[in-house]
Amino acid sequence: MWKAATNRLLALGADMDDPDGPEDSGARSVFMDVYAALAKFHMATFGTTQEQIAAVAAKNHVHSQHNPLSQYQAPMTVDEVMGARKISWPLTLPMCSPISDGAAAAILCREEELHRFDKSRAVKIHATALRSGSDRKPEEFARHVTARAARDAYEIAGLGPDDMNVAEVHDATAFAELQQIENLGFCEFGAGGALTQSGATSLGGTIPVNPSGGLESKGHPVGATGLAQIFELTTQLRGEAGGRQVENARYAIAENGGGFHGIEEAIACVTILGRA
Repeated sequence: MWKAATNRLLALGADMDDPDGPEDSGARSVFMDVYAALAKFHMATFGTTQEQIAAVAAKNHVHSQHNPLSQYQAPMTVDEVMGARKISWPLTLPMCSPISDGAAAAILCREEELHRFDKSRAVKIHATALRSGSDRKPEEFARHVTARAARDAYEIAGLGPDDMNVAEVHDATAFAELQQIENLGFCEFGAGGALTQSGATSLGGTIPVNPSGGLESKGHPVGATGLAQIFELTTQLRGEAGGRQVENARYAIAENGGGFHGIEEAIACVTILGRA
């Protein structure tokens, strides 16, 4: 069953060829081939370019230099990202997250119990939505599991994409971030590459994404990844993020997903936080 599911995912990128020709780039996770296929389908559908995907990775590596907890803290340019070792076209090494050691923890309490803690540093959970993957068709982008979870979270919180000041998303590859900013409603489907190139998702932009450096730079501790996003956003909302601080951050959104079902994540969780 896993082989059949993998083959279905890989088939999405069958119509987009590596301009350098077929090449075995060495040992790698099959997930990188899957993300590469998803990227190629997006490229074929919307005209997204490798340079736009590289812009995501370059932005995150620039952010990472301000995060002392990041595994990789060296800034990179788009040209450096594109010129790095190929993993699975169009993805190069800096576009892919490493599997890392890491941990995260949080204290969760009811509002009436806040007196037991320092209220000045409290952060409010406005919404959290957990959804499972479906058997949607590849071109049904609005039915993506994250897009559905995001719409539910916005409705619960009484907020929308334009209210968000900062986001942390699951960028197992640079393409994944590009896809998720579309699913979160920060732009139309297909416009994630252009939004990134505009600088909107960089620190100082209208909606900074992955100021932590993202999984591509910070590292991907798998089981700890989701809560590590909450830690980063809580740090941002408290105004304690130092050189990567998003100015006047009031609302923050986290997107995390895992596994694959059909042609999308098997599960996705979207959480909206705000200053208390």
